[in-house]
Amino acid sequence: MVARALTLLLVGTLAFLACSVQPTNEPEDAPAAQLAGSKLEIEQVPSDARTQSIESVIAPPAGYERIGVERASFGAWLRKLPVRAGRPPVHLYDGRRKGNQTAHHAVLDVDVGDKDLQQCADAVIRLRAEYLFSGPCRDEIQFAFTSGDVARWKDWRDGIRPIVTGNRVSWKHSAAVDDGYSNFRDYLETVFMYAGSASLERELESVADPADPEIGNVFIEGGFPGHAVLVVDVAQNEAGGRVFLLAQSYMPAQDIHIVRSFEDINPWYRAKSDGVLRTPEWDFYYDDLERFPDTGCEANGGQTPN
Repeated sequence: MVARALTLLLVGTLAFLACSVQPTNEPEDAPAAQLAGSKLEIEQVPSDARTQSIESVIAPPAGYERIGVERASFGAWLRKLPVRAGRPPVHLYDGRRKGNQTAHHAVLDVDVGDKDLQQCADAVIRLRAEYLFSGPCRDEIQFAFTSGDVARWKDWRDGIRPIVTGNRVSWKHSAAVDDGYSNFRDYLETVFMYAGSASLERELESVADPADPEIGNVFIEGGFPGHAVLVVDVAQNEAGGRVFLLAQSYMPAQDIHIVRSFEDINPWYRAKSDGVLRTPEWDFYYDDLERFPDTGCEANGGQTPN
């Protein structure tokens, strides 16, 4: 855990050390959609041949069926995330190809932005925040900086901005009220700058049994370096055994992608109560599995559309 006495300047620097640096190859143009910064209108994506989603592209292993999820839940939303056709390369925020092109099974059609910010835990934060922003629970969006100071979307929306002085953060009303998506993305960029795996880990709750994962759980090892991957789908067999899919970003900031598995059910991973979870770019322990606390709005069914 990082001491609160760390300066925010140092925190911002440490955010870039959240993962091990990966080599890159020659510059290459990224797909236009990657840098577009357009809103993730997941709930409005048409279910036809023009659109691929995680659940339509990646079938469960033989003998498994996808677990049921509540309508408008985080799990249902994650399953609908769009996937680019085929197995395209993973690109970095600046359009270059990632050096390691062996770690992914598929690439999500989610922009990464044009700054080196949306890295490991940032990608988890991005998807969680986009989900909450997509419905009535958007006022529940908040994430802590590594210093411990909490950045709330509703404050940012109302024009309140952080002022960083040494190791202290204060807040000042310095902008107009703006509940638009572009302003929401500005908020997230600030969170990405000052949050990371260490701060996100402190916000999550342990999962009682890692052999029973749910969609939206997070494998996380907070630190400098640290890493986080998001469970984006879960399936189960008749005996109750579960398998899951993982999505990640890495460093430098890059396309969020479905991680390949070393198991015979690639890209799925078998859920276990303990032991080492090997992924292509990071080894976790199964008991590193954690979950987002339910927001008050979600607990009362507020995220479900009327």
